[in-house]
Amino acid sequence: MKVIDIIAGARPNFMKIAPIIRELISICENGFDLKFRLVHTGQHYDPLLSSVFFEQLGIPEPYINLEVGSGTQAEQTAAIMVRYESFLYKEKCDLCLVVGDINSTMACSITAQKLGIKVAHVEAGIRSDDWSMPEEINRRVTDSITNFFFTTSKSANENLKKNGVSEDRIFFVGNTMIDSLFYNIPRLIPPKIPIDFKFNVNEYFILTLHRPSNVDDQSKLLEMLSLINTSARGIPVLFPVHPRTRKILGKYPNLPIGIKLIDPQPYLEFIWLIKHAKAVITDSGGISEETTVLGIPCMTLRDSTERPETVDVGTNELIGKDPNNLLVAFDRLFDGRWKEGAIPERWDGKSAKRIVSQLVQLLSS
Repeated sequence: MKVIDIIAGARPNFMKIAPIIRELISICENGFDLKFRLVHTGQHYDPLLSSVFFEQLGIPEPYINLEVGSGTQAEQTAAIMVRYESFLYKEKCDLCLVVGDINSTMACSITAQKLGIKVAHVEAGIRSDDWSMPEEINRRVTDSITNFFFTTSKSANENLKKNGVSEDRIFFVGNTMIDSLFYNIPRLIPPKIPIDFKFNVNEYFILTLHRPSNVDDQSKLLEMLSLINTSARGIPVLFPVHPRTRKILGKYPNLPIGIKLIDPQPYLEFIWLIKHAKAVITDSGGISEETTVLGIPCMTLRDSTERPETVDVGTNELIGKDPNNLLVAFDRLFDGRWKEGAIPERWDGKSAKRIVSQLVQLLSS
């Protein structure tokens, strides 16, 4: 029997692994001699960011939870490596499947390779070329030691080839995040928003901010919120805010009137909010994938993106790090001059099928 470890540690990972797990369960039920173990590193430990996602996405209980919790980049990475290594010494696997670009992705890849276990990377090859982002370092380190590369775009394929990866190890499968999106659209749930936050469908904005450069500097964060509030022209801006960011804002009771702080939302509620928003303002890369498929305008407060297809094909636009650029972007939105966008190649809800089909071949050879 072949054994695959599937590594997950933070919110984006859960959406990416859910469709893969469904396909693995299906082939096991059809007689393929395989066992998969879900290894939750515990990198995200808040129930709103972890356990509720397992419930909503139908992900089975983890085989093991390493429970690493918080810490500096080095502390967290080291804790994951030590605990995953200890687990593998007791129960080895044949393949370690990692997804995305978080600390868990890099740490478990290194640990597995040092024990002679092959690594497959889902969402391999994406690059922002922004070395100030910890995720960019995680991507590059992971891809430098990966055996099998599952990619979301042709640009990711080209990035890998430039780094010397042979074509026979690159598999252009599409985007499992979009598999989860398509699967769950019929199951979306309207969120429970405080009754005094009155808003109508398609008449509100969604704001997400999580990068330290945007949320840790109090004065910069307040200036940005004020500018967004002005640009929104009286339309409410719903801001699902991380507890750490809420603490920073809690010191300033007089927030702009249009900025509505709400709790972090579970997956089904959050996608409902995106689907019915007028537009999304974000410093995330991943959200631009969902807005692209849903046809929702997305303003990304970054100078670069690891997902260029969301700009080249989709509804995303890079606004840059200067929030003043939002004024021009909002003008185009309100004037009806935002691009329509389209769905990138192989973002069709069948990516997990392609991945598992290829895994079967790799494990059978």
